[in-house]
Amino acid sequence: MSKQTPLYEEHKKLKARFADFAGWEMPIQYSGIIDEHMAVRTKAGLFDVSHMGEIEFEGLDALLCLNYLTCNNVEALVDGQAQYSMLLNDRGTVVDDIIVYRFNRQHFIIVVNASNTEKDFRWILSKKKGDCTIKNTSDSYALIALQGPLASSILKTLTDIEIEKIPSFHFKEGTVCGQKGCIIARTGYTGEDGFEIFSSPDSVVPIWRMILETGKTKGVIPAGLGARDTLRLEMRYSLYGHEITDETNPLEAGLGWVVKLDKPCDFLGKKALLEVKKTGLKRKLVGFKMLERGIPRHGCNIMNNHDKIGFVTSGTMSPSLKEAIGLGYVPIEFSEEQNKFWIDIRGAHRQAIVVKTPFYKR
Repeated sequence: MSKQTPLYEEHKKLKARFADFAGWEMPIQYSGIIDEHMAVRTKAGLFDVSHMGEIEFEGLDALLCLNYLTCNNVEALVDGQAQYSMLLNDRGTVVDDIIVYRFNRQHFIIVVNASNTEKDFRWILSKKKGDCTIKNTSDSYALIALQGPLASSILKTLTDIEIEKIPSFHFKEGTVCGQKGCIIARTGYTGEDGFEIFSSPDSVVPIWRMILETGKTKGVIPAGLGARDTLRLEMRYSLYGHEITDETNPLEAGLGWVVKLDKPCDFLGKKALLEVKKTGLKRKLVGFKMLERGIPRHGCNIMNNHDKIGFVTSGTMSPSLKEAIGLGYVPIEFSEEQNKFWIDIRGAHRQAIVVKTPFYKR
């Protein structure tokens, strides 16, 4: 039986269309993916992302433990700062991509993908180091995301936190919509300005309702996971299970900037990635747009003449650009911008061209 977030009944009232996502019954769309996508690009959209997992680290060695488990440099964070990072295995491939939130040197929370929460938790416990208590606290949090150019003007009237003073990838604790004990982070997955709001499951319904009601005059609407996917794809943001998996490494995925090979401590996957750097990449994730009719989808083969050379990880008709776009892995020799290849779309080979990403620029 699918799990449901604390906002499930609210989604039903809003006539959402649901689908199973990682064992959760989640709203895919309300008024329509294109409508919701464009609201986020021009005004604001409100997402329920309470299915995401939270894992908490506390103790004298919390920082040491996290710095060993993740490939980015946790030591570089200050209190109230967040960091995009990854959990890697010994082969240097991706267990999950995560966001690390530092409360202080002895207290961190990481947010993990819904599909990986239990797997990540077991894996972390098997690899932990030092004096550190690690708990899966996912049931203690609800999480919603207000995203779009008007997000700040909507939220600032509903909280005692001075949100204009929160820099990107930082967070503060306070009251939201009268609900105490919330965390507002200036993070998101859309490429627009916006905030992610952590609250208790009991507090999230009044927060959700008040944001929609207060923001109505500014055009805020509820947005589902369908728009979340098209928005992130326009920005070339990776999705676990598509661009990154336990068969891909961060360097070939174009996420080398997250990997701090020179950080002062050893970390899981470092040895394997040093070897990859030494021998060179054999393939690379590229962005492409279609030159012929057809929409590329996850799993489509990428062809050179009649030979399969790669595969599509994600594809869609971009609502912002009105063009069919996609991401896929190809051999290094096919990865240069302006290089052309063909996408096998239901047996028809349609030409595509490698382009610079992100596809969409604010």
